[in-house]
Amino acid sequence: MDALFSIPIMSVFLIPVLSSYSTSLNLLFFYMTWSTLVLSHSRLRVEMFGTIAVRVIFYALPSIVFFLFDILTPSAAVLIKAHGATGLPGGRRRRKIHARELKIAGWGLFNLFLGIAMQGVLETILVRTLGKRSALKVSMKLPMPFEICKDLSLAMLGREFLSYFLHRYALHSKLSPTLARWHQTWYHSLSAPFPLTAHYDHPIPYLVTKFIPTYAPAILFRFHMLTYILYLLFISVEETFTYSGYTVMPTTLFLGGMARRTDMHLLMGGSGNYGPWGVLDWILGTAVGELHSDEETGDEADERDMRRAYEAAKRKAIGSGNNTAEQPLYSFIENCVKTRLVLYFIVHA
Repeated sequence: MDALFSIPIMSVFLIPVLSSYSTSLNLLFFYMTWSTLVLSHSRLRVEMFGTIAVRVIFYALPSIVFFLFDILTPSAAVLIKAHGATGLPGGRRRRKIHARELKIAGWGLFNLFLGIAMQGVLETILVRTLGKRSALKVSMKLPMPFEICKDLSLAMLGREFLSYFLHRYALHSKLSPTLARWHQTWYHSLSAPFPLTAHYDHPIPYLVTKFIPTYAPAILFRFHMLTYILYLLFISVEETFTYSGYTVMPTTLFLGGMARRTDMHLLMGGSGNYGPWGVLDWILGTAVGELHSDEETGDEADERDMRRAYEAAKRKAIGSGNNTAEQPLYSFIENCVKTRLVLYFIVHA
């Protein structure tokens, strides 16, 4: 762990942010820091500790803070939850944490580090066993801005493509009933997303729809390690907020839309919204929670989606043999629908 918190590797993240020098001096210091890091550690250590640092700083720690905020101050957290008390861990306002919420958080963190371990195993097999070059490029030469933008664009498109088809045809299809059953009984047992659920799933479906779509584009185009760090940073921030269940987002237009699509995928029982960005969902007609006609207003679309989510939650509760009064999810949605109908008639009266 000393390498993870050593001056060289931390300086890679801190120098561009905290330095008050000119751009040229910042680049010089950054290059010197990066060169020192590459020369003082093996390429595998640089890759693994860089990956761990990004995932811990930009996903694990913020998600843990949000998770504790939801548990310790539910009255404050519920005010910024998209689904009210249903979006809290456990689905209700309470300070006491139960074993199930701890299990979900624990499995989410376990899967996160499982993916990092798989990355390390693949690199070890390539470099030390097969004698091949590393999957990622770890060199003192810094990537040019155009190369970074090109690789990031290809990575995001590749991740969208892989996530969509693997999610739809591996986890929500009869083509792979075992994976679909695991995904349904694990992730789709949640009432609504809350912090640390971005990586919650059975480990095998997680590797299929989270690890592979994230890591495959990077090794396919053989990213420079710094490009991969930036790529992971974007994904980590995205996952932190889109699975938080909050309505407050750093970028409302982009992250807010992704969060709404993530919510609707879970509420609708996995009937759509399979890709992170929704591009292929829009092209292939599997988007849920979006406008389907030019004549339909945003309020009418929201009302329709809330009704559909309520019916889906109700069917799920009946199938499990639970009483309606014991299901906070569709009770909350039903109240929201009724409130919207009353406000609609008052405004248009």
